[in-house]
Amino acid sequence: MAKRNKSAARDGSLYRKTTLRNGVRVVTERLPSVRSISIGVWFDVGSRNETPEENGLSHFIEHLVFKGTRSRNARQIASALESVGGSLNAFTSREQTCFTARVLDEFLPEAVDVLADITCRATFTPTNMKRERLVICEEIKESLDNPSDLVHDLFAETFWGKHPLGQPIMGTIETMQAMPRARLMKFLNRHYRSGSVVVAASGSISHDRLVKIVREKFDFPPGVADQAPIAERISAPRKILQQDNSAQTQFCLGFPGFAYGDRRKMAVMVMSSYLGGGMSSVLFQKIREQRGLAYSVYAYHDFYRDSGIFGVYLGTDQTHVRQAYDLIIAECRRLKKRKLAAETLDQVKAQIKGHLTLGMEATSNRMNRIGRQELITGEYFTLEDALQAIDEVTASDVCEIANLTFDESQIAVTALGPIDKKAFSDVV
Repeated sequence: MAKRNKSAARDGSLYRKTTLRNGVRVVTERLPSVRSISIGVWFDVGSRNETPEENGLSHFIEHLVFKGTRSRNARQIASALESVGGSLNAFTSREQTCFTARVLDEFLPEAVDVLADITCRATFTPTNMKRERLVICEEIKESLDNPSDLVHDLFAETFWGKHPLGQPIMGTIETMQAMPRARLMKFLNRHYRSGSVVVAASGSISHDRLVKIVREKFDFPPGVADQAPIAERISAPRKILQQDNSAQTQFCLGFPGFAYGDRRKMAVMVMSSYLGGGMSSVLFQKIREQRGLAYSVYAYHDFYRDSGIFGVYLGTDQTHVRQAYDLIIAECRRLKKRKLAAETLDQVKAQIKGHLTLGMEATSNRMNRIGRQELITGEYFTLEDALQAIDEVTASDVCEIANLTFDESQIAVTALGPIDKKAFSDVV
């Protein structure tokens, strides 16, 4: 029998979960006030699951399923939902792959049929693989020509070293050109299994109707995906300064962070938002507004299943890189010693709550939230749960998180562009 649970939230949404006999989980969040449905098929696989020879396979598979199935060619897949005003898309991250659709509620069967077709019955023909290799190689070249994108791949390599989390999600031109079909099919067989699949939907959705259609349409091999390697920084270089002829130097620094399910997650978000979460953040004000050192500067935290990264990014002239770095470190050190003023803390928490609440007005954001929650934690947290957790963050909590995070012996530094390689000789 399928297992069911449900929970009503005060915002009017109704959450329900059903686990089918084959292990596929269906989670929904019904919003009575909308006509649309966002639906995603989530797989517990990403670039983190890939060996060096397999690097880029998750992203390659994401592309290939749109090229043909047993019953549809690429054009038919593309027009299936566009013809009724809907959309079909996908994305690959370091830990998940997701195939998404957005349609009016009356076209739910069509959306699920297309998603089931591409995820369960894609053909992966040699001809399609040959063509799509060329497409992905062009996508990789485009990223290599975009320094503000490339620096984040370099930073992942700096931070994680040879660990799979340090690999580029798209792979490299070399791995793509050398990717045989046999390797792809073995990877599919290991990772795309029913016990590691979540079907998530949000909007004008009937949970029971979706469960019925999913049970009829989806057919994955039984079992669960192979587990990804534990997040460990193995032989990380900790510093990569890559010179090129760009007009600007792209710069990232970071520290070990916290896992997605960590109870201190909201305190981390408060700290990140205070430092670089918008135009009013301390780093934006001091680096851009007061000194004019950069156009773009922000802080962020990437939460993974069992680890995380706190990072800061900016783009600046090579003569200003070290000055900007010193300003960032000074603010990190200040957070370790001084508690945020009550007024400042309240402002930052109000900002986070506002962004989160506004984001939840989009069915796609809600679908992404419940899908990722289920895949990583197996639990459901309402918007009210999140808002309450933010309210409960204290200045002492932020100070504690800063002391745990900003261990300068663990720092990673990446620069791409014109750079004096002696600029950080005293840092790492």
